[in-house]
Amino acid sequence: MEIFKKEFLKLPEIPGVYTFWKRSSTSGTDVPIYIGKSINLKSRLNSYLDLHLGVKTQKMVSEADRVTYIEVTSDLESLLLEADLVHKFKPKYNILLKDDKHALYIVITKEEFPRVLTSRKFGDFGPFPNTNNVKTILRLIRKIFPFSDHKIGKKPCLYSHLGLCSPCPNTGLDKNIYLKNIRNIKLVLSRKFNIVRKNLEKEMKNFSILQNYEEAKIVREKIKLLDYITQEKISTEKFLQNPNLVEDRRSEELEGLKSLFTTYNLHFTSLHRIECFDVAHLSGVNATASMVVAINGEAAHSEYKHFKIKQKNGQNDYDSMREIARRRLNNLESWGKPNLIIVDGGLGQVKIFNDVFEKFKISVVGIAKHPDRLIFQDGKKIRLQGPTLQLVARIRDEAHRFARRLHHKLLSKTLLT
Repeated sequence: MEIFKKEFLKLPEIPGVYTFWKRSSTSGTDVPIYIGKSINLKSRLNSYLDLHLGVKTQKMVSEADRVTYIEVTSDLESLLLEADLVHKFKPKYNILLKDDKHALYIVITKEEFPRVLTSRKFGDFGPFPNTNNVKTILRLIRKIFPFSDHKIGKKPCLYSHLGLCSPCPNTGLDKNIYLKNIRNIKLVLSRKFNIVRKNLEKEMKNFSILQNYEEAKIVREKIKLLDYITQEKISTEKFLQNPNLVEDRRSEELEGLKSLFTTYNLHFTSLHRIECFDVAHLSGVNATASMVVAINGEAAHSEYKHFKIKQKNGQNDYDSMREIARRRLNNLESWGKPNLIIVDGGLGQVKIFNDVFEKFKISVVGIAKHPDRLIFQDGKKIRLQGPTLQLVARIRDEAHRFARRLHHKLLSKTLLT
């Protein structure tokens, strides 16, 4: 256990899947002996240093030579990834330490109206080491993509009245809609969240074109729930216990941020529109930047913008940043006026944006990592924590992801020409 103490103290407090490895005496290679998941890797792995562990767990830790982890975006992804890895490697201690008599699989039948079931013997997805995990996963998915778990009868089932079996096979409604739900369920269980999101965005757009705004709104709510369960670093159980958790948490995050700013004499009547600029790729070839937008704390993907820097001789990073700020200013009316601008960077970056936007009474703050903290125009810094950190960090991470997408696209194009 001593060999892991320093290593575990440095771990991030993020969701992930971890693996204990042991060097094989026969092959000379490392083999997984236990795979687990946690919403907080640091807390979970440090718990293995407890002297009061069970005998089998102590033996497992004492046998391990090293520990690795894979960072994930959500508790749901960690549940699915854990099952995939356990199925692939079949670590011996996942068998010896599990509480359930048998692992559980998820089965999608081959019927006209496929059912989503669980099985102890075989399945399309799994095995899941913990029965409760399977139930949690299916309950989460069912909130977005209703499905049936029973054979076709003469009357609508109970779940159809709850909106969790829609269209219920027993109602004789559109078969294509039901099969589309099943396809999306398979994609979620395969951790192909981006494909599912694109499918929903396309569906919402088509409804809007047809001016079927009620259906478009329903799909938009599905996208919101999908984003939440696949991106939020929060226990899936909490989400299931509170149907309004998304709205409640967004409200809590925004109120916390407004309260924080009030302490520093920045008073907001609203944080309806927050914009975040990532300027990580300003230097060198294919310099890019991004702007992402959060409306009432939710990602507004249709408002995102990419910037390809117009390189000039002698132009430095700050000149490039000033260019981005001015290009944003030129579209102040057409793109909408932000209540707050967050810049991924330090005081220098904050001052450049502030010089451009101050006269329009638009506040600018920076965000820095390690630790996560806000940087104000006067140089003051405040460490973020709790819901406020989750909101700002989520917007910052999204801006970074969006900026990298264009940068990598341009870089690939350069390498291929």
